[in-house]
Amino acid sequence: MTLDQAVIEALAARLAQAQAERKPIVKITDEHPDLDWEDAYAIQDALRARQTAGGGRVAGLKMGLTSRAKMKQMGVEEPVYGFLLDSGSHADGAEIDAAAFIHPRVEAEFAVMTKAELAGPCHLGQVLPALEFIVPAVEIIDSRYENFRFDLKSVIADNTSAAGFVIGSVMGDPAELDLPSLGVVLEKNGAVAETGAGAAVLGHPAASVAVLANMLAARGKTIPAGAFIMTGAVTAAVAVAPGDVVNARFQGLGKVSMSFR
Repeated sequence: MTLDQAVIEALAARLAQAQAERKPIVKITDEHPDLDWEDAYAIQDALRARQTAGGGRVAGLKMGLTSRAKMKQMGVEEPVYGFLLDSGSHADGAEIDAAAFIHPRVEAEFAVMTKAELAGPCHLGQVLPALEFIVPAVEIIDSRYENFRFDLKSVIADNTSAAGFVIGSVMGDPAELDLPSLGVVLEKNGAVAETGAGAAVLGHPAASVAVLANMLAARGKTIPAGAFIMTGAVTAAVAVAPGDVVNARFQGLGKVSMSFR
């Protein structure tokens, strides 16, 4: 760890202000090039404490960088994780204010709810029986950095660009679905923008949950029963603006819709 607590708190405050005012900042590593992984998660923790102290409630956890090809490209061996706030939750079919974000993008994901605690070391075979259900979802991401320009340590500090999420109404049984082969089509304004399948998420969306449990275990934490988890993007992120209508269609799980005003 390279930063003291006062600097960590100041950086978390800067990120919180950028989000609240919708004014992007330069990425943290421009100022702190020696920032390490422990520093990055410490800033994220401080940001979480600041937001919950201000009345926010943590609604779940999210995984990022869950594409093996992307991990190889970025030179890392594990994904990143962050948290979801209840203020970012939107109903299926919602009209969402685009002005609430700096430069919003959407990506289709599978989300799960746990019914049992998961503690690392953990593997896929332990995760599947611990899942209550799986639902289709769309995550809204919105980096607080200028021009969506960042490195991994900066994005971890920025809570992995978390900004919002929309959940579909169809709940599937993970034990009855061939999750890696489930196809997903992300549409913007009636045209296909991106396609993918569950295998894009570490080979299996539930594998993402196992990795999360192991990452949390390294910090002395577990995934509790009743945890909501966004497992990571199935599709590439698509930029959205006022007037855009988004539909994400999930094989066997229905669709998730939203519009931006």
